[in-house]
Amino acid sequence: MFPETGPGSLSVAPAATAVFTAVLTEGPLSRVTLARRLGLSSAAVTKAARPLIELGYLHELAATERTGPGAGRPASPLAIRSDREFFVGVKITADELIGVVCDLGARVRSAAHRPLTDTGVEVVLGELGQLVDELLDGPDDYRQRTRRLGLAISGDVDRSSGLVRYSPFLRWHNVPLREQASLLTGLSVTVENDVKALTAAEHWFGEGVGVESFALVTVGTGIGCGLVVNGRLVSGSHGVAGEVGHIGIDATGPSCHCGGRGCVESIAGTYAIVEQARDRTGRPDLTIDDAVALARAGDERVAAVFARAGNAIGTGIAAVANLVGPARIVVSGEGLAVYDLFEPHIRAGFERQAFGAAAQCPLSIRPLPFEEWARGAAAVSIQSLVVS
Repeated sequence: MFPETGPGSLSVAPAATAVFTAVLTEGPLSRVTLARRLGLSSAAVTKAARPLIELGYLHELAATERTGPGAGRPASPLAIRSDREFFVGVKITADELIGVVCDLGARVRSAAHRPLTDTGVEVVLGELGQLVDELLDGPDDYRQRTRRLGLAISGDVDRSSGLVRYSPFLRWHNVPLREQASLLTGLSVTVENDVKALTAAEHWFGEGVGVESFALVTVGTGIGCGLVVNGRLVSGSHGVAGEVGHIGIDATGPSCHCGGRGCVESIAGTYAIVEQARDRTGRPDLTIDDAVALARAGDERVAAVFARAGNAIGTGIAAVANLVGPARIVVSGEGLAVYDLFEPHIRAGFERQAFGAAAQCPLSIRPLPFEEWARGAAAVSIQSLVVS
C-alpha cells in the first residue's frame, strides 16, 4: 500500500486507487479524460489526485490540450513520477537467478544474473540475498527508494500466502518463500507463478493495456498460460487457472511430471522434445541445440518431433480460445528462438481445433528475453503497491 497519509492510507480510497492505476497503465491523462473514463466527477478526480501529487507519485505535465471547443485554459495531464519508487524483480530458474530493478513505470533500470549450481532452498535464498544487495547497492543506490521485491517462479504458487506449493523444475514442495525472502532482504515480498507475473506485466505495461481479455501462452521448458478476463488476471480458486500445459490431448501419449498422460507439456516442453529426438535418432546424448540443428538441416525424424510439438501447442491454444474467447493471444517464451520449426504446426493445430469465430482470434508472436520474466516479477510488486 501507499505510505500513510494520516489516519488512513491511499490504498483504501477507491477513487485514488482508480486514478493512480489509470495513469500508471495508460497515462499521461487529463483530469477530464480520467473523469470520463472512471465515471467520476472532475472534482472527485482532483480530490483523489491531490494526495498522490503531494506524495510524489503523480505530477502535472505542461498544459497540452483543451478540454473542448470554447473551453478555458488547456488541461495539464497527470503523469507518473517514475523515479518516486523502485522495485526489484527476480525470476528463479533451475539454472540461474535473473534480477532487475524497475521504476514505477516498469522500465528496467538495472539487471544482474547469478548462476545456480544447486536448487536447494537455502542455497537459492543465499544467492537471492546477494543478488538483491548487488542490485540495490550499485552505483545508482536504489536501496533508499525500494520497499518491494517480486519473485517469479514456475509451478503452483499461492500468491496470497507466498507459498510455493510445487515447483517441478526446482523440486520444491510447500516452501514459504515470501516469509523467508522477506526475512532475508527486509523487503515486502510478492511471490507469483512466472507466467502469471509475465501476464501481469503485459496487462499493465505491454500488449494487454486497454484490453479487457487476452491470453499469454509461453513456450519453452514448460508450456504456460496466463489469462486476463474482464480486465483481471485469473488465478482461480486454487491458484492454477490457465495451466494449458496440462491439458490432456492424447490419452495414449507420454507420461507427464504432473502425473497425467498426454499433456501438452509432455509433448511440447523442451525436455519432452529432447527425449523424443533422442529416441528417434538413437542418440542418448542429444541436446536441444542438436535437435534444432538436425531439424533445420532437414532430418525428417527430428522435424516430426517439432511438428508434433507445434500441433500440441496449437491445440492447447485453441482450447483457451474456445473456453475464454480472448480478444488476442500473445505467444512468447524462450522456445520462440526456434519458432520457425513450430509456427506452421501451431497455426494448423489452432485452426483445426478452434471453434467457429474463435479461430479469428489473432495470435501475436512476441519473443522475450529472460529479463522480461524478471520484469514481470517487478510488475507484480508494483501491482501490490496499488491493490494491497
